[in-house]
Amino acid sequence: MKKVLIFSLAYFPKHVGGAEVAIKEITERMPDIEFHMVTNRFDATLPKEEKIGNIIVHRIGIVTHNPSMADLKKWPLNFNKPLYQFLAAWKAIRLHRKYHFDAMWAMMAHSTGVPAAIFKMVHPEVGYVLNLQEGDPVDYIEAKMRPVWPLFTRAFTMADIIQPLSTFLAKWARARNFSGPIEIIPNAVAAQHFMQAYSAEELSGARAKLGKTENDVFLVTTSRLVTKNAVDDVIQAIALLPERVHFVIYGTGPDEDMLRTLAKEKKVEHRIHFEGQIGHTEMPLLLKACDIFIRPSRSEGFGASFMEAMAAEMPVIATHEGGISDFLFDERRNPDKPTTGWAVDKDSPKQIADAVRDITARPEKVREVVKNAKDMVLAKYDWDIIARDMKKKVFDHLFKIEHSVKGNTISN
Repeated sequence: MKKVLIFSLAYFPKHVGGAEVAIKEITERMPDIEFHMVTNRFDATLPKEEKIGNIIVHRIGIVTHNPSMADLKKWPLNFNKPLYQFLAAWKAIRLHRKYHFDAMWAMMAHSTGVPAAIFKMVHPEVGYVLNLQEGDPVDYIEAKMRPVWPLFTRAFTMADIIQPLSTFLAKWARARNFSGPIEIIPNAVAAQHFMQAYSAEELSGARAKLGKTENDVFLVTTSRLVTKNAVDDVIQAIALLPERVHFVIYGTGPDEDMLRTLAKEKKVEHRIHFEGQIGHTEMPLLLKACDIFIRPSRSEGFGASFMEAMAAEMPVIATHEGGISDFLFDERRNPDKPTTGWAVDKDSPKQIADAVRDITARPEKVREVVKNAKDMVLAKYDWDIIARDMKKKVFDHLFKIEHSVKGNTISN
C-alpha cells in the first residue's frame, strides 16, 4: 500500500476550515492509500497520535487546555505557526525512517510549503505536491513569508506538481517560478447537505428569529470578519437601499467592532444583524431563511461559501477577484456562458446596491440563474469527482516519480 504524508497546520476535531474539510473528504475516498499527517496539536486534551478517518494524525507544537479559535492567535499558541515551519520538517523526517513515504502533500504554501521543501531537500526521491488554496492577497502572503524567503521560494520550485484550486492561483505558481506540471482541481461542496428541503414552519421560525417579515429582503454572508471579505462594502450598500433591505452576517473576526461602528455611522445598525459563528449543520436552513447571498471579496483563492449558497439555490453576488471568476458568470461580463450569479467590482457599494435591485426586480431571471448555478455545482464540484481527479492526476503522477527515482538509484 502506498503511503502519503500530509502537512497541515490544523486538523479535526477542532479548529478546522475549508482546507481541512478538503483533506478529510478526499482521503476518505482513497482507502487504498495510507495517509499520515503532521499537524499542530494546540489542545492538550488531544492525543499526540491518533487515527481519524483514513489518516494517522501526528500532532506537534505548543498546547494549552481547550483553547478557542481566538486563543490560537494569542501567545503562546500564536508561536505555533512559525515553529511549525521547522518542527514539522524534523518530525516528518523522523516519521519517514519508520514509514517510508511514497509522496507528500503540502496544504497551502504559506502554511506548510517550508517544511515540505526542507523534507524534499533531505528526501528528493519522495514525490511532492503543493496545494494552493490561499484566500489572502498574494502580496500580503509573500510579505508574511519574507523571514524564510529562500525556503518559501523552494516550496514552489522543488514541487513535482502543483495543485491550485483556481486559475488565479495557478498564475501565482508560475509567478513564483514553478515550471512543472499544474493541475487545477477545485474544492467541492457537500451539495446534498445544502440542497435539503425545509418545511414552511422551519423556514418561518428561522425568519422570525431574525425579525424578517414577508416584504423584507435579507442579504446574508458567511464570512470571517476581515478586510479581504469586504463586509464593509455591503454595509455601505445597505445605506443606499430601501428600509426593507437588511444584511445578516454569520461569522466573527477582528473587524467586527469596526463594522458595528460603520453601521452606526451610516445609520443602518437596525438593519445589520451580527449573528456570530454558526455550525455546518444549521447553515443550510439559516441561508435559505434569507434571500440573497453576498460576499464582495477583495481577494479570494476559491471560495467554497459561494458554492454552498448556489447548492442552497440562492442568487449570489460576488466580485470576480481571484478564483471566483472560474465559476461565477455574470450576464453582462460573461455573455458566452450560462449566468450563475451577479458580478460587481471590488470596493463598489453602488454596484452591490444595483445588483440587489436587479435581483429583486427580475424573479424569472433569478430562477434561471439559480438553476444554472445549482446544475454547475452538481456537475463539477462534487467530492467524488475531486477525489478521483486527485488520485489520477496528482498522486498517480507522484508515485511514478518516486518509482522512477528509486529505479535510477538502484541501476546506478
